[in-house]
Amino acid sequence: MGRLREILEIAQTRARDLERPYAGELTPRECAELWAAAPGARLVDVRTRAEWDWVGRIPGAVEIEWNQYPGGVRNPHFAVDMHRQVDPEALVMFICRSGVRSIAAAAMACELGYTNCYNVLEGFEGDRDANGQRNKVGGWRHAGLPWHQG
Repeated sequence: MGRLREILEIAQTRARDLERPYAGELTPRECAELWAAAPGARLVDVRTRAEWDWVGRIPGAVEIEWNQYPGGVRNPHFAVDMHRQVDPEALVMFICRSGVRSIAAAAMACELGYTNCYNVLEGFEGDRDANGQRNKVGGWRHAGLPWHQG
């Protein structure tokens, strides 16, 4: 339990430093470690169906679009999908492509009554490198964490 507490405290400090409205900011590796060790923890992937199908999926993650594809409009069913698929008492971690949409999703989940929300920094694909390509600097895949092609 000591390592879990340590990860949560670091994540909470990051969130305070960034003035986030949710519990914490996790690196992909920290997220994977928490997910594996914390009973009932859920990872919510808020990328689009196209991203899941064409870029890759995280085995066992709850998939709830934040924006819909095509068009990029906000998913009007996000709140309903969250309440149907994720226990409000669970430790909930949100991931997207680069860690931006997941910030908004974690903040919204807090508004919906989820009390233990965390964002995954760097997201699934990480930031763009000097050549504008993802998956080379940061992110879930670059960290070598479990995923499979859509």
